Amino acid sequence: MKIRNNDLKKLEKMGIKPNMVNATRVIIETAEGERIVIEGCQVTKMVAQGNSFYTIIGGEERKEEIKEGENKGEVSISEDDVKFLMEQTGKGENEVRDALVKSGGDIAKALASLTGETS
Repeated sequence: MKIRNNDLKKLEKMGIKPNMVNATRVIIETAEGERIVIEGCQVTKMVAQGNSFYTIIGGEERKEEIKEGENKGEVSISEDDVKFLMEQTGKGENEVRDALVKSGGDIAKALASLTGETS
């Protein structure tokens, strides 16, 4: 299912501001130690009455178990993530890597810090 421009305009008339997010994948880590990875999806960020929420449509989903000690200490940074953020922000490689490390590898948080956006 794809969001149509007419649907976005209707949301705007209701006071909801939708923005398409140029996401390559979405990663959800649960409290139960599971990671849900969704690739090839369409992500939309919407703001209504000062609250932000995201919708994820379509994509291929896979589940992974988070290994003990993972996400602690050293952060693994993908070259694809670095290139993606450099293209999106126009920032240099070192600045992008620093933002990814500070965000724990979270692309959305790194993007927000590089662009000065707050949710």
